[in-house]
Amino acid sequence: MPEIAEITRIVHYINRHLAGKTIKNVVANEDAIVFKDTTASAFTKAMLGKTVVQAKQQGKYFWIEMSSPPHPLMHFGMTGWITFSKAPEAHYRADMAEDESKEDIEWPPRFMKFVLEMEDEGNNVAFTDARRLGRVRLIDVAADEIRKVSPLKENGPDPVVDGLEEGWFRGVLNKRKVPVKALLLDQSFISGVGNWVGDEILYHARIHPEQYSNTLSDAQQKQLYDSTIHVCTTACSVLGNSSKFPEDWLFKYRWGKGKKGNALPSGEKIDFVKVGGRTSAYVKTRQKATGGTAVKAKAGGSDEDGAEEIKGVKKRKAVKAEEEDDDDYEKEEVPAKKGKRGPKPKTEDGEAKTPAKRGRKKAVKVEEPGSEEEEEEDKEEVKVKSSRKGKAKVKEEVVVMNGKGESDTPSGRRSRSSRLKK
Repeated sequence: MPEIAEITRIVHYINRHLAGKTIKNVVANEDAIVFKDTTASAFTKAMLGKTVVQAKQQGKYFWIEMSSPPHPLMHFGMTGWITFSKAPEAHYRADMAEDESKEDIEWPPRFMKFVLEMEDEGNNVAFTDARRLGRVRLIDVAADEIRKVSPLKENGPDPVVDGLEEGWFRGVLNKRKVPVKALLLDQSFISGVGNWVGDEILYHARIHPEQYSNTLSDAQQKQLYDSTIHVCTTACSVLGNSSKFPEDWLFKYRWGKGKKGNALPSGEKIDFVKVGGRTSAYVKTRQKATGGTAVKAKAGGSDEDGAEEIKGVKKRKAVKAEEEDDDDYEKEEVPAKKGKRGPKPKTEDGEAKTPAKRGRKKAVKVEEPGSEEEEEEDKEEVKVKSSRKGKAKVKEEVVVMNGKGESDTPSGRRSRSSRLKK
């Protein structure tokens, strides 16, 4: 998912290739999901003939300031991106080598939602999104008011654009009792921190992702603050180009999630655990829980498989990374097929109940409980009838009456199951 550094990259290329240029044509595909609170036709009308002033960002959001309102505000979701016809290098992704990104691209690109054609020939840009989780909005306010309206006004500060005040940062940590990784992912706390950035921050701060934010020591709070500024600033300074990230970053070794055995160059294993609904990468030998956690850590701060959650919640096993395709994969519950039986209900004694089948019940009315010989005769009679059908198991229902013609049991019936040999 594009995070703060990837958005910085896109903002950089928009300013480099579009600023000061006028839009001569707009092609937009109707998509009621991607176009939020607007339509493709309204977007086309709002952009046509306008001049691009500049692009800006707040965390994972970015917008293009136009010569007049409304201004397009965008969010990439999981797979959104801006494709530049004249800047193929802007297509760089974390899993792509720099030279691969310079190959020729098809135009218009697949999964295109809109294309802006600029006045200078061949200088076009397209918003693409394969999974349709991105959003395109029109914000009809003055450019300097954009951050004061939804959805930006609900977001926390951008650690690079706005900076972070350390006292405020520590105050939030002390007030909130949530796993620290989940807090970092909360966009109302800090804008732009996503899954890999959050993992990198905690790795450098040497903090376990499941430790509660309000249990961090003063030293840990300082480490977390410094790491947040360092990781975000460093990643944005190289426009999210991971080939330029420092070699000691977790980012270099975390991908693949266990399929080939993730480890640092030192040989220390990289493990994965689910925190805040996301798969988190961490190194047990360096990131030990020193305070309360969502999962009770064993001695030494590790969270071995089978660690028990607090407050009597069921045990859980550490996330097996090889069972997941990507950081945001969630397994769906598969409904049972018709004709498939679920687990058999159990009696109070814990034995499985076998529901009676049609035509298998035999109600026998007797005046008094019979002798053992009479019961055996009844069994033999049932056995003969059952054997004709090739059945081996019979269940009888016996109504026991007393001498007055009344039921001798509270319910009036008594069930007896017999297992007979052929």
